[in-house]
Amino acid sequence: MALPQILVDSGFLYALFDRGNTNYQLAKETIAVTPAQYLIPYVVLTEAAYLFKRAGGTSAVMNFLDALVKGYFQYEATPPEDLIRAQQIMAVYLDSKLDFVDCCIMALSERLNITQVCTLDQRDFSIFRPKHCDYLELLP
Repeated sequence: MALPQILVDSGFLYALFDRGNTNYQLAKETIAVTPAQYLIPYVVLTEAAYLFKRAGGTSAVMNFLDALVKGYFQYEATPPEDLIRAQQIMAVYLDSKLDFVDCCIMALSERLNITQVCTLDQRDFSIFRPKHCDYLELLP
C-alpha cells in the first residue's frame, strides 16, 4: 500500500533541521510517527535557505543542503498552472495577506490531491478552503 503524500512548508522544514529551534523536537516527532512520502516544493527550499542564512550564515545553509541530499524527501516543481492558481488563491484571500510560498503549497495540494501539510503556520493554512477537500489537515 502506498504511503500518503504530505507537503512540507518552509517553517516546518527549518525547524526539522535546526536543533536550536523551539519546534525541532516537535518536527522530528511528527516525521517519526507519521509514515508518509514527504514532498518538498522547490519554492520552499529558497525560503528555508533564507531562514538558515539569516540565523547562521552561509555555513548554516551549506549544512542544511547537505542534510537535504542525505534525506528521504522528494521534491515537487511548481509549474505555471500552480503559479496561476497561487495567484487566484492570493486574490480570494487578499485581506489575509497570504504569502507566495503558502499559496503555492495550497495550489500544489489541489493539483496533487494532497490533504496534509506539515506546517507551523496554522493561521494561513487553516483559513484556506481547497477545491479537493473541505480543509487541509495540518501537522503537527
